[in-house]
Amino acid sequence: MNSQPAGDRSERLDGLNARARAMGQAWKPRLAVVADWMTTVDHKKIAILYFLSGMTFLLIAGMEGQLIRVQLAQSELRILDPNLYNQLFTMHGTTMVFFAGMPLIIAYFNFVVPLQIGARDVAFPRLNMFSWWLAVFGGLFLYASVPLGSMPDGGWFAYTPLTNREYSPGRGMDFYVLALLLAGVGTIAGGVNFVVTILNLRAPGMTFMRLPLFTWMALVVSILILLAFPPFTVGLLFLLFDRNFGTHFFDAAAGADPLLWQHLFWVFGHPEVYILVLPAFGIASEVIPTFSRKGLFGYPVVVFSGVLIAFLGFGVWAHHMFAVGMGPLANSVFAGATMLIAVPTGIKIFNWIATMWGGKLRFTTPMLWAIGLVSMFIIGGLSGVMHASPPTDLQQTDTYFIVAHFHYVLIGGLVFGLFAGLYYWFPKATGKMLSDKLGKWHFWLTLAAFNITFFPMHFSGLLGMPRRTFTYPSELGLDGFNLVSTIGAGLFTVAFVPLIVNLWKTLRNGEPAGANPWGAPTLEWSTGSPPPHYNFAVVPRVQRRDPLWHPWIRPEEEEAGDHEDAGPGGVEPRLQPEVAPEPVVMPSNSWWPMVMSIGMLIATVGGLGSLETTLVGAAITLVGLFGWAFEPAFRDGAGHL
Repeated sequence: MNSQPAGDRSERLDGLNARARAMGQAWKPRLAVVADWMTTVDHKKIAILYFLSGMTFLLIAGMEGQLIRVQLAQSELRILDPNLYNQLFTMHGTTMVFFAGMPLIIAYFNFVVPLQIGARDVAFPRLNMFSWWLAVFGGLFLYASVPLGSMPDGGWFAYTPLTNREYSPGRGMDFYVLALLLAGVGTIAGGVNFVVTILNLRAPGMTFMRLPLFTWMALVVSILILLAFPPFTVGLLFLLFDRNFGTHFFDAAAGADPLLWQHLFWVFGHPEVYILVLPAFGIASEVIPTFSRKGLFGYPVVVFSGVLIAFLGFGVWAHHMFAVGMGPLANSVFAGATMLIAVPTGIKIFNWIATMWGGKLRFTTPMLWAIGLVSMFIIGGLSGVMHASPPTDLQQTDTYFIVAHFHYVLIGGLVFGLFAGLYYWFPKATGKMLSDKLGKWHFWLTLAAFNITFFPMHFSGLLGMPRRTFTYPSELGLDGFNLVSTIGAGLFTVAFVPLIVNLWKTLRNGEPAGANPWGAPTLEWSTGSPPPHYNFAVVPRVQRRDPLWHPWIRPEEEEAGDHEDAGPGGVEPRLQPEVAPEPVVMPSNSWWPMVMSIGMLIATVGGLGSLETTLVGAAITLVGLFGWAFEPAFRDGAGHL
């Protein structure tokens, strides 16, 4: 029998209810914030989501690379068994290219391009969020193979017949195919979005020859995505059908050609190199003029060289196939094209150096990363030119010389460029300045780690170190080179510590940045830091290539003749007003991109062998599609500022 008085019990219940209501009220703002980020169509928030997901996968792929290097530190080690090693290097390469590199460049496209062209958002805001969901779900689907013990093991290139059902009987390669098909839909949608945005949403007066170089490279890369991903998608579908439906697209015994996969893959794979590297070139073309206090030397030539690289990139894919026996005529054609593509790349390097020559250089952290990009890419480019010669390529193609080459191109080009962009645009994104001292520690440690890791691979490769194998005989005498590379890989981990500390300290208590802390010339620096939801209170009108170093006029000032010059060493450029003179209408958030993406993910899971699951996913996808189609873009005045 309960002896507690009724009044005491009532007071206690009232107290518990009050605390519950208080906890509920405390959680409501947090849930609202989570919901806002899950449904956002703001290109700046989507950029942050892309960046966080890309960095997460970059760290995961980095850990996989560390395990690979530990296994290869000495000859005949057995830290990893052969099957696990094959799975790790497959996941490492696939993750780095598709789920780290691609999301990171799209993060920069999302944040920078609309601001640089004077737009308030991208052309298709909800499609933008849909692309991010598919990129994340593709990566999560791939990594669902880890707890299931079914990681793909055929390399990121997935050469047939190795990846046919006969030689890869498990579900590992199905995870690979389905994950890339899912993520590829989002990538193609993103390519469409940025092409339309750049072509149609540029500020008045921003002609093509006034576009910032980063935006130019974003346009070129988006077109490359639209042209390069469809052949790869076809190849993935063929492989999926061969593995699961009894077709014979790559079956030599049925009269087909296994090399068809290599052609379809490398028709995508070599332009993919430029999809990853050209945005880094665009970042360097923004950073170097800013910290040289000079306009970019030979701007039209740099633009046309980027376009030419993209065009020629579709004519060199078979230099990855010199060892397959295409014949002397085909080898000669692709060797010549490979030599030719070095010309526009050399033009860019010359123009960057010419921009710095005679400039008032400031060796800030972004500038160091940009210079590091130029120097490391030169090394990677020189070793790449060697592979334009089929006899040389035959000697080096399956050795660590190739591993050194493509890491100098992709890490020396892409990753150094991404960090240059991070330190350059971080003040604009957050309104806070990263520590220059910690940034330089990050740069110098990374530069040392990078060269200690990959430069010795040139020598170990020339001495016969095979790639794609989990060990090597001690008789090759390669233990010293491999140990140095493994030590360098460990130093990479140490190099990330200053970056993490820098981000933590800055986000907690960083120095305010101001609108244009670098004195940069492009439009994104004319608005607040961080920019308001609508980017520009008044859409700017552009009259020169470097609008903040030259006159740019708001429409209402044109008639009054209120023009103001600003340049390197000139007066402070006029900034955007803090408050819009009239209400600005922005698209409202939407759940439907997430719903449609979840449906596609469920349908993809069904591709592992469940027709019922596929049909359920297809039904959810259709519901999301119709909900998306009939949802008002602007709801009850949402977005009015």
